[in-house]
Amino acid sequence: MTGTAEEPNPVRRARRADAARNAAALLVAARELFEEHGPDVALDDVARHAGVGNATLYRHFPTREDLLAAAYAEEADALCRRGEALRDELPPGEALFAWLDGFVVHVATMRALALAASASSDDRRSQLFRRWHESMTSTAQSLLVRAQGAGAVHPDLTVGDLLSLTNAAALASTGTGHARHLVRILRHGFEVTSAP
Repeated sequence: MTGTAEEPNPVRRARRADAARNAAALLVAARELFEEHGPDVALDDVARHAGVGNATLYRHFPTREDLLAAAYAEEADALCRRGEALRDELPPGEALFAWLDGFVVHVATMRALALAASASSDDRRSQLFRRWHESMTSTAQSLLVRAQGAGAVHPDLTVGDLLSLTNAAALASTGTGHARHLVRILRHGFEVTSAP
């Protein structure tokens, strides 16, 4: 018997592998070009940079917003994974501030991309951004609670305070270096220090 679930069609498997490679190449190209030129870069340039045709780009990402959302998704997921790794690698307070350093750089570098991708009223994309926001809030909350338990940060600091102030630093900054500097200043207000 041929074509069974146990014996997938090798041609179909090859097509799926090609499609996955093309989608990955498009996302790499999009992130590189968005970083260099901003989210308004021509989609033809993205396809050309990825080494695929326009039809391939539109098959995977029918609209600019779909491509922006996909490019943003990987960055947001990577930031959450980094938070999980930091919990195992560093003491609680250091893990929290190392993650905030990455978070502020993420917001500072991706803000135009995030705003452009979420500007559409498409509910599917809105759900994606809601999921990423919840994931990042959950990651920050976990790191914060651990740092508070260790006495490294003020016990009355909420995750909302933490992310709002860090977001504000990113949005007010003139670049990633400045954003990181602003978070270092905020750190002095977050941390518990012994009295002189």
